Amino acid sequence: MSDATAHPVSQTTSQPKKRLKIKVSVVVMTLYLLFLMLPIYWLLNMSLKTNTEVLNEFTLWPRNLTFANYATILTDPAWYSGYINSIIYVVMNTVISLTVALPAAYAFSRYRFMGDSHLFFWLLTNRMAPPAVFALPFFQLYSSVGLFDTHIAVALAHCLFNVPLAVWILEGFMRGVPKEIDETAYIDGYSFGRFFVKIFMPLIASGIGVAAFFCFMFSWVELLLSRTLTTVDAKPISAIMTRTQGAAGIDWGVLAAAGVLTIVPGALVIYFVRNYIAKGFALGRV
Repeated sequence: MSDATAHPVSQTTSQPKKRLKIKVSVVVMTLYLLFLMLPIYWLLNMSLKTNTEVLNEFTLWPRNLTFANYATILTDPAWYSGYINSIIYVVMNTVISLTVALPAAYAFSRYRFMGDSHLFFWLLTNRMAPPAVFALPFFQLYSSVGLFDTHIAVALAHCLFNVPLAVWILEGFMRGVPKEIDETAYIDGYSFGRFFVKIFMPLIASGIGVAAFFCFMFSWVELLLSRTLTTVDAKPISAIMTRTQGAAGIDWGVLAAAGVLTIVPGALVIYFVRNYIAKGFALGRV
């Protein structure tokens, strides 16, 4: 009788505790999101101010709202050409990296050959090495063969660390596909190319999306190689942003506007591949 009467009391006391935990979780998550968004908001805030207001006043929002900084970037070829150059070599690198990584990852996931583990580890060590190690060899090589200051030069240089990453991600997804699917397709008369494109690639679409996302992002934010291997014709926006100081000092408003516009391509890529990234984390492959 006493147990029956005590049970409802325990339930009523546990409900306020659960509500308190939920409230605390909401508060902590809100503070965390505000902490993450604060630099982005401040960058956007600076991009809408004049240079005088940025340097002389501390304001939480623009007193004199201006879009002149964005107009400067969108009308000055020295600025907008940097975005075009960056997008060109980043897209080229993503396509090349996936084209090379897909058959390589398939070989590692389906076959066993002498030195396969050592070769796979060597690929990953290229990803671990800092880009500064390879800057000088790439500079001398591209200068000798006439590829210096071209988009393909930067795209191929970024393959050094994006191809191993793509192989590592795709190999994990391919291991999750049963080998019986390959054998069934061969019995049905599929050639390897037709089977790989029509059957196998749709099964690992999430892995391809995740690999493309990381290849795009790592190539987009890389600075050292892209700055070393270009001068004028293929100079990326990241290199242009480091050369904003003039006789009057640094133009903080224009630099902030350039930073905001630099975030936009990455945000768009995240939006379009968000489902693939979520599946990648859910499957434990990322």
